[in-house]
Amino acid sequence: MIPFNKPHMTGRELSHIAQAHFEGVLAGDGRFTKECQLDLERRTGSRKTLLTHSCTAALEMAALLLDLKPGDEVIMPSYTFVSTANAFVLREAVPVFVDIRPDTLNIDERLIEAAITPRTRAIVPVHYAGVSCEMDVITRIAAAHGLAVVEDAAQGVMSSYRGRALGSIGDLGAFSFHETKNIISGEGGALLINDPHLVNAAEVIWQKGTNRQQFHRGEVDKYTWQRTGSSFLPGEIVAAFLKAQLDEAESITANRLAAWDRYQERLLPLAQEGLLRLPTVPAHCVHNAHMYYVILPEQVNRVRLLADLRQDGIFCLFHYVPLHSAPGGRSGRAHGDMSHTDSLSERLIRLPLWWGISPSEQDRVTERLTHHLQQQLIGEGVYA
Repeated sequence: MIPFNKPHMTGRELSHIAQAHFEGVLAGDGRFTKECQLDLERRTGSRKTLLTHSCTAALEMAALLLDLKPGDEVIMPSYTFVSTANAFVLREAVPVFVDIRPDTLNIDERLIEAAITPRTRAIVPVHYAGVSCEMDVITRIAAAHGLAVVEDAAQGVMSSYRGRALGSIGDLGAFSFHETKNIISGEGGALLINDPHLVNAAEVIWQKGTNRQQFHRGEVDKYTWQRTGSSFLPGEIVAAFLKAQLDEAESITANRLAAWDRYQERLLPLAQEGLLRLPTVPAHCVHNAHMYYVILPEQVNRVRLLADLRQDGIFCLFHYVPLHSAPGGRSGRAHGDMSHTDSLSERLIRLPLWWGISPSEQDRVTERLTHHLQQQLIGEGVYA
């Protein structure tokens, strides 16, 4: 069997967890939490980074920091995970969905300005597959209209745009360390606070709405309830696991990039024949090999193809059902045509990719994918 994902351990995770237990801090905000936060600040250049128990939690913190009111609007792509919208819907804001670019599958920056209304408060670019959105254009639009930018960089750890780490470009950024990501802690995330005016409020929200961080620094003699917040920080066991991963972030990324490049090389002949489309990475973007996907021709039955691959013991997956077409999407609205979102979401499949996948396993994936794809297209009379 070739699974879609296989969580990787560097070898120091369990010893770090034992060390956290030995030091007597398991509830969170201990030494490993602080070390992870400093590591991420160093890597990204963010003003302040706070670990969270998930990327969803980081996005929910961002929505609280923006102090959204019922009816406020937030612009985002429809082709994203539900947490991107849920974080703002929880504050009774309205997600406004715009179409994606056909090349990177990121939000089409050319469509954003037309979606802005007097109720718009923020733009949420989602860096799909760890490949950056066009952040220069997006931040210029945001500045011209007085809007916040919240980067959903769940898939973007160790990726960059024109030399700047993803998550560090907007006012706020959100990372994920879910077990399906590159750098993992099982569940986990981080909020990057890049606007210095939001740092103090973020610390309060992170600590259940109290000024506990100020108390620990000796800035106040007691801590009390200051504003709406919640328990967003992870336990120290999660942070201890994550620290081992962050220490090996470069080698993990290099290993995944080698696997990504191998898929690209093996599938290029099919792309040159026009039998599928490969991922696009603009020259000014450095990606992290978060995923490898292909776009199938319209004549191919994706459900049948995935079933055939599974019969061969190869677990490939589709990805998001667009939010504007989901039942929960009724809480938002689509602005304009969504043809790229609708079409590409129905033709995309993701191939197995994890740290340590072997060349022989990848060759097996590409050989069976090629076989089943050609068989379907021969049956449709479009390939001989």
